[in-house]
Amino acid sequence: MLAFFGFIDPLYLLLAAPGALFAFWAQWKVKSTFTHWSQVPAKRGYTGAQAAAEVLRAAGVTDVKIEEVDGFLSDHYDPSSRTLRLSPANFRGRSVAAFGVAAHEAGHAIQHATGYALLSARSAIVPIANIGSHLSWPIVIGGAMLAMFAPKMGALAGMLVLAGICLFALAVFFQLITVPVELDASKRAVLALNERGLLTGEEGDGARAVLNAAAWTYVAAAAAALLQLLYLVLRYGHLVGGGRSNDE
Repeated sequence: MLAFFGFIDPLYLLLAAPGALFAFWAQWKVKSTFTHWSQVPAKRGYTGAQAAAEVLRAAGVTDVKIEEVDGFLSDHYDPSSRTLRLSPANFRGRSVAAFGVAAHEAGHAIQHATGYALLSARSAIVPIANIGSHLSWPIVIGGAMLAMFAPKMGALAGMLVLAGICLFALAVFFQLITVPVELDASKRAVLALNERGLLTGEEGDGARAVLNAAAWTYVAAAAAALLQLLYLVLRYGHLVGGGRSNDE
């Protein structure tokens, strides 16, 4: 088991620790990079919201609303309402970082408008991925407990473990497909900023640095999810065939 009478599974620590450290580094990287470039004003003097609007206009996207939303780096694009929401620092800010983040979210709106396949696929699996991320572990642990305390119900326990692992695999797939979606949005953002002359020279380098740092958070999340899936398979996979729990 993951934890039993205060004991933490060494296998879990072996697999989860690298993912956790990677994720911690990625979060530190994006915050420090954003903080640095948020103090560098963009020469054009636009706000992030204005920069996003310019990027959208350049792509011929005219039906997307731009709104302010509370939070730090809470920026996102909502395809269901065609709304681009920017955190206060990026909605009102006139920094290189604000330009980069706002243009990135505009990139998602452009993906949506042009029918970018991977964005459509990610949006389609969001409900299942949410279920998988929340219920997979309880289902797997429940199956393992059943195998431990009711060996005669090994077949049912195996079915529960398999269901939980499959659900978590869907959540992992969501994390994996998110990486190319985010990278493509950043590529579109940098291209638009350069073509419209919104950022040039060192400013362009700064926007790329912010977006590259953000990309690492998605890579880290995918890596951590993969390692957790590997743990579930290695620790509980033998129960799928109706085997006995290793914790007996």
